[in-house]
Amino acid sequence: MKFSSALKLNHIFRRLYATPAQANSYLVLYARRNRSAQNRVGVTVGKKLGHAVVRNRVRRRLREVYRLNEAKFTPGWDIVVVARSRCIKADFQKLTHAYLSLAEKAGVLRSEAQ
Repeated sequence: MKFSSALKLNHIFRRLYATPAQANSYLVLYARRNRSAQNRVGVTVGKKLGHAVVRNRVRRRLREVYRLNEAKFTPGWDIVVVARSRCIKADFQKLTHAYLSLAEKAGVLRSEAQ
């Protein structure tokens, strides 16, 4: 991640969970402005989704979706993505579309004019 960093602190995750969420059948996205010039991104995959191998695979795929589309995101946001169970069997294109559509709803993507 060139312009972003990982979100790891529990109190920041909890602060984001208190904000309004955008959701679809694959993901839930929480977003909030931060006071820095870069994005901080966190991925949450619950134990209900499967064993560690399955959860780590989903986590890697979601981080890769963000990495490939990082230039489309406006800097200065804290973003948390929560995986849902349909995310496990989804192909990469559907996952990418779900992620970007939620980011657009949350107002995190750059406008087309930029």
